[in-house]
Amino acid sequence: MSIDATAIAWYAVICGILSALAPSFGGRLVRISIGAVVGIVAATVLPLLRGLTGL
Repeated sequence: MSIDATAIAWYAVICGILSALAPSFGGRLVRISIGAVVGIVAATVLPLLRGLTGL
């Protein structure tokens, strides 16, 4: 199973934008960074889990 770099970038951008709007995480750069990391992890791990479960 190959990892789609476009999906990783897409999730990073979306999560970064959403986290920029969440005021409880500190500064805007910190929120964007956290959101991007969450998006990258989601885009990387979830397709692998999906493949393992046969979905």
